[in-house]
Amino acid sequence: MTVTDAPAAPVQQDGDPACQAAVDVARAAAADVAGTAVGDYLGVEVDDALVVTHSFATTERAYVGWRWAVTVARAEDADEVTVDEVVLLPGSGALVAPAWVPWADRVQPGDLSPGDLLPTQPGDPRVVPAYADPDAELDDVFWELGLGRPRVLSLDGRADAAERWYDGASGPRTPMAKAAPAMCATCAFFMPLAGSLGQMFGVCANAFSPDDGKVVSADHGCGAHSEVVPDAASEAWTGMAVEYDELELVDTADMAGETAHTPGTVDDADPAEPLGHS
Repeated sequence: MTVTDAPAAPVQQDGDPACQAAVDVARAAAADVAGTAVGDYLGVEVDDALVVTHSFATTERAYVGWRWAVTVARAEDADEVTVDEVVLLPGSGALVAPAWVPWADRVQPGDLSPGDLLPTQPGDPRVVPAYADPDAELDDVFWELGLGRPRVLSLDGRADAAERWYDGASGPRTPMAKAAPAMCATCAFFMPLAGSLGQMFGVCANAFSPDDGKVVSADHGCGAHSEVVPDAASEAWTGMAVEYDELELVDTADMAGETAHTPGTVDDADPAEPLGHS
């Protein structure tokens, strides 16, 4: 609701009285910007000796909790109050956008799409020049300096990857690993990584495993372990069950010219005769 008769501004002792009294001037300036969306007068704030800001509620339904802030000033030894700026500002309870976060802090695993570029930040602790890696083998350093990469994983980079992999879906604490018959380290499909990470991790090469083509910890596991063999006892029981299912139960009392046998009396039958015949 637009207010036409604004109350007098409460005069503050440390502010310019003429600026504090210029409520109508401030409202007119706000109306030039917002039209009829200028609502109730909310008060005045002293910014400097000759500068104050008057606030008005906005009636725009999309800006609940916001206010029109009109800053007015008066030049020293001048009688006229002039308008410095008119802005729409959020008040307490206003819906505002979240604080801006740099892209380097916003990006998450899986955000990269085809054609996107994700540059490595200067001073990234995960990588070091190839010649500066104290844990690299001497031959590897020579290869990197001559024909290979200008930078390699640092000790921090390897530790970060190891922690992420070990605590992830291919580590030893997943339901799949806990139910596995044995660890990946004893599986023929486990291909250890080269370098220091090979002591803890490898790549699964089993097409039937849910981890095929993924890095897995040596103490991870799944049901597709290479040493899983059929249980002989289970096979024998399965064969018996199938054979039993194929039996056909016949009521011999309905067979013409045949004498019915009571269940449990077949022990005295001639083994040479078919079961169910006298």
